[in-house]
Amino acid sequence: MTALTQTDLDRFLAGARITDPVMALRPDYRALLLAVDRVDAGERDAASEDLLRRAEASAAEELTSRPVTEVPHVAAWREAYRAFGAKPKKVRSSLEALMRRAASDGLPRINRLTDVYNAVSVLHQVPVGGEDLHRYQGSPVLTRAAGDEPFDTTAGGEPLIDHPEAGEAIWRDDVGVTCRRWNWRQGRRTALTTSTSAALFIFDALEPMDDDALHAAADVLVEHLAPEPLPAASCRETEPCLPRPRSSSSPPLRLPADAIPQSRRRN
Repeated sequence: MTALTQTDLDRFLAGARITDPVMALRPDYRALLLAVDRVDAGERDAASEDLLRRAEASAAEELTSRPVTEVPHVAAWREAYRAFGAKPKKVRSSLEALMRRAASDGLPRINRLTDVYNAVSVLHQVPVGGEDLHRYQGSPVLTRAAGDEPFDTTAGGEPLIDHPEAGEAIWRDDVGVTCRRWNWRQGRRTALTTSTSAALFIFDALEPMDDDALHAAADVLVEHLAPEPLPAASCRETEPCLPRPRSSSSPPLRLPADAIPQSRRRN
């Protein structure tokens, strides 16, 4: 794949948006999008395995004192799912599903990139999604489904084009759904593989998770994306995905310029 430039990453993230119907469900919602080129995809390694084991130990310790449904950010996501008609007992956020698995059977071992972001999700108790940026058609949009959008998935091990339920929160691009039910299940088309060279990571936050904690999770992911500092461009954007003002007089949420740069280049 052709390497992306900083301008490419900036343009991709500048087109990201969240529609008003989604923000009406949860006005406290925030997303942090991280786009990175020249990532170290590859097979699992000792570093990713160590991170997974740390995440498993963290989840096991957390869930000895309370059930997963009482973890504050998990509870917030259960309420968000109810808001668009999903039943949390049957359909769980990615965070809840991973914490349950981490504390019982252990996290799945898939590939380096997926293992790293799954571990970060559990360690920082935040839903995180990772996708192959080169497979995107247009920029990511979080919206509520009409119900006829194509979703490339599998059933019984076989490829299947499915469709979301009308009204559910979906991430999509110009072609179709990339993730159903906010952060429940990602599609095959944009899935990370060992040959991925550019990736998009989406961090989903609701209250009580604050912005400092959200950014801290992204910082840890960046540190583990490659054994050495990233040789090309990385770019973060929160502004397109920040909630709109809750009233005409209140300002939109903005972070200090030095808290998390909108873009950064590592040489």
